[in-house]
Amino acid sequence: MNASNAVGGENRPVGDPEVRDEPGFGEEGFVRNEADKASHSRFSLVNAFACAISGLLYALKTQRNMKIHVAAAVLAVILGFVLAIDPLSWAAVAVCIALVPAVECVNTALESVVDLVSPGYADLAKHAKDCAAGAVLLCAIGSLIVACAVFLPPAFALFCQ
Repeated sequence: MNASNAVGGENRPVGDPEVRDEPGFGEEGFVRNEADKASHSRFSLVNAFACAISGLLYALKTQRNMKIHVAAAVLAVILGFVLAIDPLSWAAVAVCIALVPAVECVNTALESVVDLVSPGYADLAKHAKDCAAGAVLLCAIGSLIVACAVFLPPAFALFCQ
């Protein structure tokens, strides 16, 4: 049984233990394109971080919901300082601040790939996009619940004295 490599289209046996494209396998390290693979050049950690930052900036520039998530994160940090929340509450807020935009980035990546492979309408493409958007929604709702648990008690204590 053969599988086609998504980048180069070459045929490889599925599950071949000799073929390793994953980061950390062999001396070739992490590579980004066919030219790098052919020259056996390594993809530096600096380049990997630059690509990650580029992805975050792309999502922030192109996704309305990412802007909303960032605004909510800024508001949460401001509220955390104003209400002097405890360290455990800060940890919960930090996890939410990291989780929601991360899932939004995964959603954006999935939408981009679906658009690439399915430029026309397809029910499966719609389901994939809807499921990814649903994952973001669940994380956002969970973050709202955490925000209520973290911020409401000290806010009531501050304003209802």
